[in-house]
Amino acid sequence: MAINLPAGVQINAPIKPEWESILTTEALEFVAKLHRAFEARRQELLKARVARQARIDAGEMPDFLPETAHIRNGDWKVAPVPAALQCRRVEITGPVEAKMIINAYNSGADSYMTDFEDSNSPNWENQIQGQINLYKAIRRELSFKNEAGKEYKLNDKIATLQIRPRGWHLDEKHVTVDGQRVGGGIFDFALVFFHNAKEQIARGAGPFYYLPKMESHLEARLWNDIFVMAQDHVGLPQGTIKATVLVETILATFEMEEILYELRNHSAGLNAGRWDYIFSCIKKFKKNKDFCLAQRGAITMEVPFMRGYSLALVQACHKRGAPAMGGMSALIPIKNDPVANEKALAGIRHDKTRDANDGFDGGWVAHPGLVPIAMEEFVKVLGDKPNQFEKQVEGKFGPEQWLDFRPNTPITEAGLRNNINVGIHYLGSWLAGNGCVPIHNLMEDAATAEISRSQVWQWVVSPKGILDDGRKVTVEMVRPMIAEELAKVKATVTAQGEDTASYDQAAVIFDKMSLTPEYPEFLTLPLYEAMA
Repeated sequence: MAINLPAGVQINAPIKPEWESILTTEALEFVAKLHRAFEARRQELLKARVARQARIDAGEMPDFLPETAHIRNGDWKVAPVPAALQCRRVEITGPVEAKMIINAYNSGADSYMTDFEDSNSPNWENQIQGQINLYKAIRRELSFKNEAGKEYKLNDKIATLQIRPRGWHLDEKHVTVDGQRVGGGIFDFALVFFHNAKEQIARGAGPFYYLPKMESHLEARLWNDIFVMAQDHVGLPQGTIKATVLVETILATFEMEEILYELRNHSAGLNAGRWDYIFSCIKKFKKNKDFCLAQRGAITMEVPFMRGYSLALVQACHKRGAPAMGGMSALIPIKNDPVANEKALAGIRHDKTRDANDGFDGGWVAHPGLVPIAMEEFVKVLGDKPNQFEKQVEGKFGPEQWLDFRPNTPITEAGLRNNINVGIHYLGSWLAGNGCVPIHNLMEDAATAEISRSQVWQWVVSPKGILDDGRKVTVEMVRPMIAEELAKVKATVTAQGEDTASYDQAAVIFDKMSLTPEYPEFLTLPLYEAMA
C-alpha cells in the first residue's frame, strides 16, 4: 500500500491497509515537525546522561542542584488538576493490546495507564496496532473476540485513560525524518495526540500522559516544550495536556520539585516507579565498591532508601498542589492455590494500606482482580474524598535517606537462579512480542528484567557479591546456571503450550547483558535491534 509520505519522512516497514487511518500524511507531518524541532535536544540530553554517569563512575555522588535552589525554596504550585484526574485511587496498567485495553477500562479502576513502554514489546505491529486500538477505544468502538468465541466489549462506565509513550533513550527505528530515526516517545505521543486529543476532550476527559525514565528537570522541560508546540499545532489551549512523571531514576529524586516546576502548567503529579528505581540505583552506582544490594525479594518499599524516596515524593507533590501516585505491586491473583493466593492478596493489602496512610492519592495494580482490594484500602483512608492533596508530609529528605542502600544481604543461590530464570523467561516473551508476562506469580515487565540482569552483573563484578554460603558469584558460576535455567524456562513454556523458539536467543542475550565486563545501559536497546 502506498501512503503519501511527507517530504523527508520514510517508513522502513510493512504497512497494512487498516493502518492508513493512523499513518496519515497530516499525522506524519506532525511527527516530522516535532522531530525537526526537538531531536537535537533529545540527543544532547542523552549525551548529558552519559557525561553524568562518567562523573558518578569516577566517584561523584548525587545531591541537590545549587542552581535550582530558588525553585525548591520558591512559593509556587502546579496548575489545578482537571476534574477527570482528581480521583485516581486505583490505577491499572498494561500494554496497548485490545483485550487488555477492554479489561482495564472495565476493571473498576479510576484510571487506566495504557502502555507503549515497559509492558509492551515494541515491535512495529504492536506499536501501530496499539495506536489503532486506542483510536477505537477512545471512540468506544473497540471490541475483541478470543479463539473460544468469547466477546469483550467496553462497559458504560470506564476508567480515565492515561497514555505512556516510550522513554527518551528509545528510537522508533522504522520511521526516519531527513535520514534520522525518530524518537520512540515523540512518535508514540505525536500519533496518539494528533488523532485523539480533541475526541478525548469532547468525551469529558483529555489528553493525559505518563512520562517515563527521566533523569533531570531538563528532560521534563523538553516534554513541556513539546506539549506547547503540540497544543498550538492542533489549536488547543495551553495547559490542556496533563502528564504524570514517573520518578523511576535515583537522579530524578534529587530534582522532583524542579520536574514539577518545568511541567507546572501541564503537571498531573509524580508516581513512585519502584522497579525501575531499583534498577536505576544498581546502574548508577555499578562501579562503587561500597554499593551492593541484596537480592530482589529483599528490596521492599520498607527498606531505607525506598522508604525515604517515596515519602519525599508525597511531600514534594502535596507541597506543590500535585497528585502523588504510589507504584506497582507486581503480585497477581494465583489460580488453583488458595493459600498462595491469600498470601498474594495480603501483600497487595499491605502495600496499598501503607501507601494510603503515607499520603499517596492512589496506587497501581497489574491485574483487574486486584482493583477491589486496592480500592478498599484507599477508601478506608480517604473515605468519600477523591484524593488527599491537602495531606502534608513532615520531615527533611535528601542524600542521607536516598543513598542509604540497605540491605546488602541476603544473596542466595536461589535468588541468583531466580534472577537468571526471570530474565531469560521475560526476554524470550519480549522477543516473541509479549512485554507483560506473569512469571512465578508476579507480573513482570522490562523493569523487573532489568533488575534481574543488573543484579547478576553486579554480583559478579562487586567484591561484595558473595552468596550466603560463602561462595563468590563469578562468570564460571553463572554461565552453567544460564543453561540450566534456560532448560527450566523452556519446559515451563512448553507445558503452557507456547513456542520456545525465542528463548535460546534470550539466553544468549542474557549472558551478554549480565556477564560482559562493560555494563550495557538498557536491556531493551539491543533487544529492539534484534526484533522486526
